Amino acid sequence: MERPEPELIRQSWRAVSRSPLEHGTVLFARLFDLEPDLLRLFQYNCRQFSSPEDCLSSPEFLDHIRKVMLVIDAAVTNVEDLSSLEEYLAGLGRKHRAVGVKLSSFSTVGESLLYMLEKCLGPAFTPATRAAWSQLYGAVVRAMSRGWGGE
Repeated sequence: MERPEPELIRQSWRAVSRSPLEHGTVLFARLFDLEPDLLRLFQYNCRQFSSPEDCLSSPEFLDHIRKVMLVIDAAVTNVEDLSSLEEYLAGLGRKHRAVGVKLSSFSTVGESLLYMLEKCLGPAFTPATRAAWSQLYGAVVRAMSRGWGGE
């Protein structure tokens, strides 16, 4: 697979990164719509959330959104040398596996990421931009999946 188109990714990310919490919330709201069972994986101080809205408004989850957006930002920054993030992403994969995330859920996360980008960018989210982000996300998932013991 060829490398993602770096300039399309950077350009589109500039618009998203101006409001990371707002756009990250869109991503996770979509994720919970598509895969509601993921809500149970998020517990803070032994508290189970009663609804996606309850989760999305909690300070602890907002911190998680910020962290996810920082990981995406790191991938964008290193889009031309993703191998520099391999070990970090594999470790992130191990952390996700440890809390019960299934590899199959990453497909839904990818759909949610593309949804968020489309909502944020509107007409600027072209088929070429979608393809570039799909390639980038695929590379990130491949690296994270090493945390499950796969290559």
